[in-house]
Amino acid sequence: MQIKDIILELERFAPPAFQESYDNSGLLVGSGDWDCSGVICTLDATEAVILEAKAAGCNLVVAHHPIIFAGLKKINGKNYVEKTVISAIKNDIAIFAIHTNLDNVIEGVNNTIANKLGLIHKKILLPKPGLLSKLYTYIPQSGVENLKKSLFEVGAGQIGNYSECSFQVVGKGSFKGNEDSHPSVGAPNEITLLEEVKIEFLFPSWMKNKVISTLFQHHPYEDVAFEVITLDNDNQYVGSGMIAELPELMDEKAFLQMLQTSFGLTVIKHSPLIGKQIKKVALCGGAGSFLLKQAIASGADVFVTSDLKYHEFFDADSKILVADIGHWESEQFTIGLLIDILQAKFPTFAVLKSVIKTNPVNYFL
Repeated sequence: MQIKDIILELERFAPPAFQESYDNSGLLVGSGDWDCSGVICTLDATEAVILEAKAAGCNLVVAHHPIIFAGLKKINGKNYVEKTVISAIKNDIAIFAIHTNLDNVIEGVNNTIANKLGLIHKKILLPKPGLLSKLYTYIPQSGVENLKKSLFEVGAGQIGNYSECSFQVVGKGSFKGNEDSHPSVGAPNEITLLEEVKIEFLFPSWMKNKVISTLFQHHPYEDVAFEVITLDNDNQYVGSGMIAELPELMDEKAFLQMLQTSFGLTVIKHSPLIGKQIKKVALCGGAGSFLLKQAIASGADVFVTSDLKYHEFFDADSKILVADIGHWESEQFTIGLLIDILQAKFPTFAVLKSVIKTNPVNYFL
């Protein structure tokens, strides 16, 4: 087992193309070609976690938050970031971060929060546009099934819970090759008319090169006629936050009590109670204040997130109950999600949960 095998599985679950432009997910320290002796999962890759990994015989730390976020101009140990990187390099331990791409997939961080609260009817709160493309191509009937099978195998035709999706229609095609052509149907310098099938496939835009390469490999024509267009459609399965529902109505105080118990919270900062029954819940793990307007527009009764500023509580404006539960607290169960992803693929491989609580925020009671 090499480190790149572990990374491949994590990125299959949460593709790097889904991370935000400001993010720095990926392999931050070490080489994917190293043999992997074990994995330890954590929310933050601190120096203490590196030493924990060394003691456990693990040479890969998988973290949610990237320890290197901005560029490093010097590495001399003057802060916790540089100390962590130095420790990882000295001990031959790789660090891999899977951050906003894991936030943005529908089965990711926010789904974990929703499951902890027993929510149902889960959807992305703010779906991302521009992540879908469509391929059109034209092919003789004899080549249709082989081409469809090949494109489905690389991920085309996947729409949410449905796979192998395509559309096709039969029509008449014509072409005339020159003297240097070698057509699979007809002859050079002759107009050829034949029945062709126009096939359409949706696919994630980041897979374009793989899809086009597969098309060329499995299409019978010497020169393939095709079109790829980027769609304006939002990708309903990728984006920020989540909107879901409680199975039954709850009183505001009862909901906050459930939230406190489910997440082991010392304190919840919240906007004034507004006397509404809670049914529709918007949520975002980590810093989610940028989604407050979207949460209100969605008709949510409560918005659960963290890192709100003082004046942002005013923005609730008696339209919604806002509950700030803390950054680490909102994402703490992400560690279990990472372990579940890896254990499902590598059930006999050593995947450990860090026992170090990396939360830098403490509460004096």
